[in-house]
Amino acid sequence: MFSNIISKLKRNKVKLLVAVIILILIVLVKVVLIDVVYVGQQYAKNKIITPWGEKIKSGNLSVDYTIDQTLSDIEQLGLNTLNVPVQIDIPSLTANTMSVNTESEKKAIELIRKLKYKGINVILEPFPFIQNGELYETKLKPTDVNEWFWNWKQGVLSQLILDIAKPYKVYALCIGSNFDQFENQYGYWTDVADFVRTNYKGKITYRTNWWYTAEWNSNKESKDDTYTVKLNNPLLGKLDFISVAAYFELTDKETNSVDNLVSAIYGTQILKRNQNIYIELKNLSSKWNKPVFFGELGFPKRNKAAVHPWNPLPSETINEQEQANCFQAYKEVFEKATWNLGFSVFAIGKTDENKNYYPSAQSIRVINSWYK
Repeated sequence: MFSNIISKLKRNKVKLLVAVIILILIVLVKVVLIDVVYVGQQYAKNKIITPWGEKIKSGNLSVDYTIDQTLSDIEQLGLNTLNVPVQIDIPSLTANTMSVNTESEKKAIELIRKLKYKGINVILEPFPFIQNGELYETKLKPTDVNEWFWNWKQGVLSQLILDIAKPYKVYALCIGSNFDQFENQYGYWTDVADFVRTNYKGKITYRTNWWYTAEWNSNKESKDDTYTVKLNNPLLGKLDFISVAAYFELTDKETNSVDNLVSAIYGTQILKRNQNIYIELKNLSSKWNKPVFFGELGFPKRNKAAVHPWNPLPSETINEQEQANCFQAYKEVFEKATWNLGFSVFAIGKTDENKNYYPSAQSIRVINSWYK
């Protein structure tokens, strides 16, 4: 039997050789023409080059995003980047342990594969999902920070680097976000940054939460002041860019004109704080010689959207134009700032009656016009 097989192979060796060559050529065509040339052209086409530097125009996904809605949102908003979350399950606000959600990771990989062929850069984010999503990462306060940081490095970041960041060559990895209660653990955070640098060659960032200062606060320049703590955090010097969740409280009015909101960015009106958000962000950039990126920029479609942007329901009154005015004000103030790397719209990928942050039709027009 074996002799017959060998005999047939010898008689048909030319045909086999031709078939092998054709197969190799098909693979080469895919790798060279599609994976290299075509994909490279898509990324080049999506670059946003302005007189004020290259910019990131991104969107944040709700954890319950759908891939079809996400791809549609990228098109209608004119995005060149997407912040892709992987759900990290954390049992409580005091927990020291956490785990990567398997289904969320699979979904992220499926989406990232599609984004590659559209030339969309990815910022990969380990998204803290505390007590089944009922609680916020801003309140997370582990009982043992040493154990927490070890698990975050070895159990979360290491896995995401090996499973996603390296094999799919993502643009950037967000090493943490909005951990208000222990962001001042400078030594631990710089260690995390060094660990990621050693194992991943892409860009790294950390998203710090918004803050407020007030001119009437006599303690505003003390070492314990929130802004001072952020400004002096050596972690920022280890990043490629500084991400900020920009839910700054601007005014105390139910509705605002764009002009009033622009004025409030230079001097907040709420509680007569007179916080100059523009200058504080610019100083953050200048101190560490790093660009600042709005890692979350979102406003609810409600009255009082500029009062408490962090609150998904600041009012029962729906107001799509107020949301758009907020986006327009940020566009007018920051679009031409050379130290501002761009923004990420919070939140897209799922739209229903409960998604108060999803951009209104008026907001979509504003966002789409940014950097054009």
